[in-house]
Amino acid sequence: MRDDTTLENFYPLRNESVVRQLKQLAAGQGEPYLFLWGESGAGRSHLLQASCHRAGALGRSAFYLPLDQLLGHGPSVLEGLESLDLVCIDQLQLAVGSPEWEEPLFHLFNRLRDAGRSLLIAADRPPRQLPLQLPDLKSRLSWGLVYRVWGLDDEGKCEALKARAQQRGIDLADDVAQFIMHRSPRRTGELFALLNQLDRASLAAQRRITIPFVKEVMDW
Repeated sequence: MRDDTTLENFYPLRNESVVRQLKQLAAGQGEPYLFLWGESGAGRSHLLQASCHRAGALGRSAFYLPLDQLLGHGPSVLEGLESLDLVCIDQLQLAVGSPEWEEPLFHLFNRLRDAGRSLLIAADRPPRQLPLQLPDLKSRLSWGLVYRVWGLDDEGKCEALKARAQQRGIDLADDVAQFIMHRSPRRTGELFALLNQLDRASLAAQRRITIPFVKEVMDW
C-alpha cells in the first residue's frame, strides 16, 4: 500500500458520508460491511488503503487485497483472512464470473461475518449490476451499506490539488494550480504524483512552486 493514502488527505467533495462511514468501519464501529463503487479515478483504491492505514493506527489488524495484482495467485490468498479485524478487497469486478473465485469469496464473506470481522469491498459498479454467477454471493454483497464514490470535476480536482499541497506545507497559488491542471493528466492520482515531483524539486532547489518553476521542472 502507498504510505500517503489517508482518510484525511482524501478530498471528500460529495463523498463526506462515505468518509464518515469508513472512519467508523476502521475503528470497528457501525456497519461491519461496506461496498464502494464508482468510476475509475474516483478514489476507490485510495479509500480502501486509507481505511487499512487508519485501522492499523488504531491497533487493529487490516489487509488490503488488490485483485488486479492477486488474481494470478489464485483464491488461496483468501484463506485465513477471518483472523483479521478488517479485510479490504479492491477491484472485485475482476473476479466476477469466475467460479474459481466466486465460491471462495462467498465463503470468506460468511467466515468474516461469523467471526465478527469487518469487510470493505470496492468495484466499478454496484453489486446488483455485477454479472455474478453465484446467486448467494450476489445476495451477500447487497447486505451491507452500498455507496457510490463520486469522482471530481476539473474544479474539484483543482481544489483537491491545492488541499493536498497545503497538507504538504506548500502554498500553491490559484494560477499555479490552474496552470498544472491545464497541462497535466486529469486523473487525481497522476496530479498528486506530479505534485510530489514538484515538491521534491522545490526542496532541492530551495525555490517556491511558481509557474516559471513548474515550466522548468516539467519542461512545459
